[in-house]
Amino acid sequence: MNEHTYTVAGMTCEHCVASVTEEISEIHGVTAVVVDLPTGAVTVRSETSLDDARVRAAVEEAGYRIAA
Repeated sequence: MNEHTYTVAGMTCEHCVASVTEEISEIHGVTAVVVDLPTGAVTVRSETSLDDARVRAAVEEAGYRIAA
């Protein structure tokens, strides 16, 4: 199993968390998404290697961005 943590900017509420979680969960192979709202940390677990570009696109689809 693979695990990567990203920092997502702009999340302010549980609705934000739900949107980001939903979009990332749709990526093939993702098994879990854990979001820490106060820090913006998003931990993604997957069965296979994750493509950072796909995660970034999913976060942007939810209306947020991965912090540099």
